[in-house]
Amino acid sequence: MSDIIESGAATTQRDDSLRTIGHISYALHAIVAVSAVLPGVQASIVLLLVAFILDLVKKDDARGTWQESHFSWRIRSVLWAGVLYVVTIPLWLLFLIPGWIAWIVISIWFLYRVIRGWLALNDRRPMPE
Repeated sequence: MSDIIESGAATTQRDDSLRTIGHISYALHAIVAVSAVLPGVQASIVLLLVAFILDLVKKDDARGTWQESHFSWRIRSVLWAGVLYVVTIPLWLLFLIPGWIAWIVISIWFLYRVIRGWLALNDRRPMPE
């Protein structure tokens, strides 16, 4: 009986720890996403890299739990946004306005993914794969 209680307590503690990491990661993602949408406000890419590395390092700790989907969601979001930003760099070099519009659209999409994921994390719901 005490094994069941200890196991349940350890699971709850791990769940709380992973949720805390998730909230930190989503907060860092949100800061970067909001600053990318607002003109004149630029957060450091370092914040995004810190969140990305944190997600990569802690993803294995979430394996087999509902939170594993959040780690994958955040990692995929950063990778897709990064690829889209890189692909649209020529628009900045050739034409300023189309590059600016493309990056605003990408940033809004990234912000949407951050908000959607953060709300699901707060409700203890997994993200779709």
